[in-house]
Amino acid sequence: MELRLSLFGVSRSIDLSGLTRYRNTAVVLASALLVIPLTLFLLRPVAVPDLAHGNVAGARALQAGWARGDMIVLVRHVERCDHSHAPCLSGNDGITDRSRSVAVAVGAQFERLGLDKADIYNSPMMRTVQTAGYMFNKVGNSDDWLINCKGTMLRDALAHKVAGRNLILVTHSECMAQLEKDLRLSSSTLGYGASLFITVDMPHTPRMLGYIEASDWRSVTTQ
Repeated sequence: MELRLSLFGVSRSIDLSGLTRYRNTAVVLASALLVIPLTLFLLRPVAVPDLAHGNVAGARALQAGWARGDMIVLVRHVERCDHSHAPCLSGNDGITDRSRSVAVAVGAQFERLGLDKADIYNSPMMRTVQTAGYMFNKVGNSDDWLINCKGTMLRDALAHKVAGRNLILVTHSECMAQLEKDLRLSSSTLGYGASLFITVDMPHTPRMLGYIEASDWRSVTTQ
């Protein structure tokens, strides 16, 4: 292949045959630059859905699954005293005094869903004990597996799930992140009092339904 150029009466020829051998390599490299980002995008962990803010389908699925007793929900304790400048409820290892109302409000939303078919557990840490007390007017069974949950959260939750009964676990952000990891989902940054819902239609595989932040319940229950 030859390229001929003529400028101001001067002609030059450029032999392009030596460049043709690089063409296939260039095509491969260009394809790789397109394929690699696309592959990483498609293989990225799926984000956990927000069940609030207009997610009508998610809210309906939550209510239907709850009515059947198919749900496992992880609830993060409310504001911890040792991470805040707010006055403590009692002791530095519990919750803040102002967060009692948050726990009560979240508990009221679960009461609206119905607690007659619910088993409640909480970790033995004071902040989860106090949270469970204000949310559900009682302290559930205290189990170490709700704080020592690295690599075992999904397994232990399924082991405690009774068919036809919802399972409420008052726990910690680390355990919620571990459950997301167990389900191969991207980790969410959930606030104090947030709830993470998993549907377990036994014997089918557990599936993440979504989360509700403590302050967003109203936008779910009014839909």
